[in-house]
Amino acid sequence: MTEPYAVAVPKGYRVGVWEVREPLATGAFGSVYAARRTGESTELPRTAALKFLPTGTATPRRLTHLRELIEREVELYRRLRHPRLVRMYETLTVDDPDRPELDGATVLVLERAEASLSALLTATPRPEAGPALLAQICEGLAQLHGAGWVHGDLKPANVLLMEDGSVRLADFNMAAELEGTHAYTPAFSTPDYTPPELLWTEIGERGRRIRPSADVWAFGVLAHLVLTDSFPLPGATPTARRDAAAAYARGTDELRLSPELPDEWRQIISACLTRTHQDRISGEALLGRVQAATGTGHRSFRLPRLRPARRRSRRMAVLAAGVAVAALGYGVATWADPGDDGDSKAAETRKVTPATYGASELSTGKGVPVAYRRLIVDSAHDCVQPEITPALIAAILKVESDFDPDLSDPDAGEEGEYGIARWTPSILRWWIRADGVPAKETPRPPLTPSESIPAMARYLCFAEPRLEAGLSGDRRVLVAVAYRTSYKTVNNAGGVPPKYRDYAARVAHYLKEYTPAAKK
Repeated sequence: MTEPYAVAVPKGYRVGVWEVREPLATGAFGSVYAARRTGESTELPRTAALKFLPTGTATPRRLTHLRELIEREVELYRRLRHPRLVRMYETLTVDDPDRPELDGATVLVLERAEASLSALLTATPRPEAGPALLAQICEGLAQLHGAGWVHGDLKPANVLLMEDGSVRLADFNMAAELEGTHAYTPAFSTPDYTPPELLWTEIGERGRRIRPSADVWAFGVLAHLVLTDSFPLPGATPTARRDAAAAYARGTDELRLSPELPDEWRQIISACLTRTHQDRISGEALLGRVQAATGTGHRSFRLPRLRPARRRSRRMAVLAAGVAVAALGYGVATWADPGDDGDSKAAETRKVTPATYGASELSTGKGVPVAYRRLIVDSAHDCVQPEITPALIAAILKVESDFDPDLSDPDAGEEGEYGIARWTPSILRWWIRADGVPAKETPRPPLTPSESIPAMARYLCFAEPRLEAGLSGDRRVLVAVAYRTSYKTVNNAGGVPPKYRDYAARVAHYLKEYTPAAKK
């Protein structure tokens, strides 16, 4: 086990009739282990996967969130039984006071898979059975949507390959039941598979509003990856591809699909990856087009087995071991740091709660609203200047508006200042676009946090290198003052101008407050 497991369970541990064997995968809140049945049963299989979700050793906030995730996933498993959805056999609760770290944990007993689609793509990019595999995934989405549910987190790690070669959709703690045209899910996001309309969506008390069309977008991205071993939007990192998706949605960039796509799949993927959800193909129509393209109807296809032959090279043996241990889905994945944009396959497993997102860089218990934490952290990561941190952006937002997204101060200057970052609209025009090109029209209030916070980060990233060396004071605070006035004013004053000393002191206070102890 190369990563610390969220729930450490020793080999041989007994839960009900199950004996824990080797670890399979882990995430921020839960861990999955292979298990074998120890007793006789005519209803339970010989092997299974045990997903341990702790409930006895967390903070009240974390406990509430965990309960919501557990209830969401268990409810779907209990109500839906379809051939393309992974099956849950039973739920158990650990009763072991001698092990407080496990006592009270909820255990989901799930079907044991051979591996995940993520594992298959790592071992065999552009698999020959790709179209047949996609047809089965599409069937799973149709089964979910037909039952009135949205998956909410479709990606390769959450598509499981069974021993007989069939496909199962898994990880339903993001799934939600539709209430009319919408459902509400926790504010998780895997950027590469998130449609543009949800990248910077506002998060209400019930979570993020989502439609089935979000799953259709994710299927389009996944299909492009399976068939071409590449993402449909340009960029070497998830952050770059996220910005490309935003530019595409605004109409400033076009969708450039791989020339290697067959024409029929180009048309299918284009219908999935439309700029707006209104123009996107429905899940039912998508299934019909995928079945027509693959000639599958409702026939089942066997996928290539991932077990290597007995005689194999050392390189293949190492690869197979990595696939077996690290890539099974079941709703958890090997932990990836929220700031890591290096390896896209590692970044795709990123999954944390909004309450703890970026906790290593932003103190989460000091009053920064949950709704804006991901936006703050991701915006800071878009800048290469080390001074531009999530804590700095949060401190400036606190001083500028007290995190008020509806701030309106029409008496500030000729145009007034608006929104959570107190932008003057004509100045925001120069920073609102990720590609650095000024917007054609001046934004009109109200100015949303999804526009204002990334624009703030872009300005700070621009201003920091333009501050002269040797200025008096904390350079991070000087960048904040440059945001309130200008970098030229700070340079001319040799530090904080007298007029802005109170502003600078307040930023310094909250910067210290919001910076985790390990970073101070």
